[in-house]
Amino acid sequence: MTARRPPARLRKRRPAKRRQRQGDQLLGLAVGGLVVFALLSALVSWLSANPWVLALLGVLAVAATAGWAHHRRQRLRRERTRRQGLRYVLPQLDALHHRDFEYAVRDLMRRDGCTDARQIGGAGDNGADVLATDPMGRTWVIQCKHRKAGDHGSAVGTPDLQRVNGCARQLYGADVVLVVTNGRFSARCAPLAGQLHMHLADRRTLATWAGGGRPLWELLPKIPAPRKGR
Repeated sequence: MTARRPPARLRKRRPAKRRQRQGDQLLGLAVGGLVVFALLSALVSWLSANPWVLALLGVLAVAATAGWAHHRRQRLRRERTRRQGLRYVLPQLDALHHRDFEYAVRDLMRRDGCTDARQIGGAGDNGADVLATDPMGRTWVIQCKHRKAGDHGSAVGTPDLQRVNGCARQLYGADVVLVVTNGRFSARCAPLAGQLHMHLADRRTLATWAGGGRPLWELLPKIPAPRKGR
């Protein structure tokens, strides 16, 4: 049984209603545009008759901009002071979540003048947890290995070194490739790090760095020379 077609009269009404709705919408837009234009014209006329309002608004804008700039300078100054005075003791670092340990390393690099230091650890990080450029122009790629039990936890092994070394220079253009831990390294790590021209910061080096005011490049041996022009 075939479906019945709607009467021809109904089929003709629908396009007419649609056109009417579109016409109403266009009319509404036109009326709205006229209202907005009339309001803007009235505002311009009123401001022309009262130029002191524009002057007042200009003064307020200048004052607001100056206040924002002053607030920003104060905030940056407080942040600089906080970074310069940043210190950690080993129990604090041991108690951190491994992700927070990465942020702590980032903040220590910023304290020492690496203003662009950032945490990038996570899925797809290719072994790099922190990237930074020191004041001498050297690019640092840092892998952070946190141990809840400190030096009583499992030792950081050579696979961790090989993982970051495989990508640090090719992907990030690293001048310094560093693995830092609040724990300890296995006996094979130091010889491998020497062969790969990598650097290691164990628990003792971390304690000196985090608890004092000397940057890593003053604590680690055989750091590459500053980049030219620095």
